[in-house]
Amino acid sequence: MSALERLAATIAERAGADPDSSWTAKLLAKGPEKCAEKFGEEAIEAVIEAVKGDADRLTSEAADVLYHLLVMCAARGVTLAQINAELARREGVSGLAEKAARDA
Repeated sequence: MSALERLAATIAERAGADPDSSWTAKLLAKGPEKCAEKFGEEAIEAVIEAVKGDADRLTSEAADVLYHLLVMCAARGVTLAQINAELARREGVSGLAEKAARDA
């Protein structure tokens, strides 16, 4: 099991936890909109670190982005397995071709 799979499992486990004892439970209790807002904040922080060129800070922010992305998806019932399936579906397809298919 990868670190990302373990993280997704931990998020799923903590979804029903007491919000006073778990940051994940606290975020999920605030609803999908708050989870999305927090994901957006973390994504902006990652962009800032990418522009600055600090690889260590970008690594840290990227980990935060992945965590908050999984929490946001969990808030809407989207699992890592579903995301992996979508990535597998796209595998071997040119990004330009995939985008053209969506725009058609």
